[in-house]
Amino acid sequence: MEIYLDNSATTKPLDEVVAAVNHMMTENYGNPSALHRRGLEAEHAVKKARSQVASLFNTGNHDVIFTSGGTESNNLAIFGSLSTIRDTSRPLVTSAIEHPSVLNIFKHLEKNGRKVIYIRTDAQGFIDLDEFKKALDDHPALVSIMTVNNEIGSIQPIAEIARLIEACDEKPVFHTDAVQAFGKIPLPSTAVDLMSVSAHKFHGPKGIGGLFVKKGARLAPLMFGGGQEGNLRPGTENAPAIVGMGTAAAWAEARLSENMDKLNQLKASVINGILKEISGVRINSPISPQFAPHILSVSFKGIRGEVLLHSLEQDGIYVATRSACSSKKKSRNHVLEALQLSPDEAEGTIRISFSSFNRQDELDYVIEKLKHHVASIRRITGWRG
Repeated sequence: MEIYLDNSATTKPLDEVVAAVNHMMTENYGNPSALHRRGLEAEHAVKKARSQVASLFNTGNHDVIFTSGGTESNNLAIFGSLSTIRDTSRPLVTSAIEHPSVLNIFKHLEKNGRKVIYIRTDAQGFIDLDEFKKALDDHPALVSIMTVNNEIGSIQPIAEIARLIEACDEKPVFHTDAVQAFGKIPLPSTAVDLMSVSAHKFHGPKGIGGLFVKKGARLAPLMFGGGQEGNLRPGTENAPAIVGMGTAAAWAEARLSENMDKLNQLKASVINGILKEISGVRINSPISPQFAPHILSVSFKGIRGEVLLHSLEQDGIYVATRSACSSKKKSRNHVLEALQLSPDEAEGTIRISFSSFNRQDELDYVIEKLKHHVASIRRITGWRG
């Protein structure tokens, strides 16, 4: 038996996505920019996919720029916006728990002389709105706050943040990394100027993502070439992956409410099972409208998360200890530090992330194996609680 519970790192592509990609590679393989029939057929398929992706965001006020994924979208959003703003004295605002593809951009900018304000979070992973309001008094040029945290699933109050930004005399650009939200939860349709998404987080292909750009938002390209994607992302369109992303977006839109309900049920069953069967546990991602339904972060005292991960792997169960982009680094986990976890709790944290294809019988087996392995590891470490 194989039970895949690392769906925040990546998801298995839908069968219909694989079929759509295969069709584009073997049948509809023309260059979308070509003027002949093959090119026009590919262009039509890309246009349909763009509409499908836009429909999932439910807005007619943003253009979709296809990119290679969430990391490129975040870079294009932040660097592209700042290239259009002449006043480099204005600070930049982000949170302390952003994904590395955002946080490392700001660290780079900080090293090169830009002032960056990092908004702290509370013990549940929500930004301090009073601190954010104070930061807005410094007239920032750009704000980047993620929608759903990739490690603990906290959902930031994006609509409230947007309302505060709208009230500014010198309105900053507002960007959100929505990679863990898009296709998983409803999104505010007009709240942001720029929004990054990635297909492989909602059963689409790897290597394709998008940046939603609000009409009228100023953005400069990072690369130059033939002028594709509104002169913002040149290069021959990755039509197979784009069509695969569109197929996944249409699937997610049709089942959004149904999938949310199922994911919350699966998550609740695992939380209840863990709390019933295992002591010395902290749940970092409770069942709540303020937390994404597909992400569950759990801290087990007296163990190392990496040891538990590999123990579960022996039983065909796949989980994570932290973001896949940071999993091979030995540095401290900035998200868990922001939650003020004790060193013991932080070291024993794993992330379980669900998809709608997981089943209750699988999760019953997971609880059984978790109980066994946690007890076994604690006997070795001598933890008594």
